[in-house]
Amino acid sequence: MKYILRPMTLDDITQVIAIEKKSFPTPWSPYAFTCELADNQFAHYLVVATEEDPSTVLGYGGMWIIIDEAHITNIAIAPALRGQALGEFLINGMIRLALEKKVARMTLEVRVSNEPAKHLYHRMGFVAAGIRPGYYTDTNEDAIIMWKDITK
Repeated sequence: MKYILRPMTLDDITQVIAIEKKSFPTPWSPYAFTCELADNQFAHYLVVATEEDPSTVLGYGGMWIIIDEAHITNIAIAPALRGQALGEFLINGMIRLALEKKVARMTLEVRVSNEPAKHLYHRMGFVAAGIRPGYYTDTNEDAIIMWKDITK
């Protein structure tokens, strides 16, 4: 099966929300994604699909690009497809897009307890740079701030 990345559209939001609800304790709303796509000039969102069925969303990722930095705002793969390197495929695509936009560094926050995500980000060259205490308001959990120089 050949996977592809394409820009997220408003038509994708229903599928994105289904993955979002299975992935996060406090999922974003359809309205939040609509605002990101329609109103946020800094937002760039991609979806993972297959070449054979490009309309079915398997995962998604979003980032804000501001000057020479990209901040990953949201990223998830459908639970049934995790562990198949789709997260790495998606992040690499986001890095390529960021490089096209002349970005030098990429950042994200990850829950202290999210071991699979932390492992993926470390493997992809992200480095922990600090802690945001109580960042996740649903559980008051800390976030690890991670950075990567994507020009290297």
